[in-house]
Amino acid sequence: MKRKEFIKTCSVGCLGLSAFGVFLQSCSSPKMVVSPIVGDNMIVPISEFEITTKSGKSYRPYVISQNGMLLYPICIYRLGEKEYTALFMRCTHQGTELQVFGDKLQCPAHGSEFGNRGNVTNGPASTDLRTFPVTIDNELLKISLK
Repeated sequence: MKRKEFIKTCSVGCLGLSAFGVFLQSCSSPKMVVSPIVGDNMIVPISEFEITTKSGKSYRPYVISQNGMLLYPICIYRLGEKEYTALFMRCTHQGTELQVFGDKLQCPAHGSEFGNRGNVTNGPASTDLRTFPVTIDNELLKISLK
């Protein structure tokens, strides 16, 4: 192999590895937080959605919140700067804990799927997920568990 071909091949390989690294960062695991329950509200800091990088600040599309007092976690979607939705991660078909895949929640038992607002998008489930009202108070999300 000639020197020029070697340099060209190595350059293409390095560029490919760099692009692959960026791709893997976008496939990061979901953010799990343990959140306190105060009164009737689960408290989640809005900062749990923030991702700070060298290029600036961005936001996770969702956070999964857990508390030992709840049988299932709650998935909180950030739909906009001031709009959040909180979904109980229990399948309405047979009660299996759901898994989150981007903008949808899926049941590993029978394949039911739900949108990021809790609506059924694919059966066998026929009932939407339980949702909780979310209010914002001083950079905290208060999820009403009533």
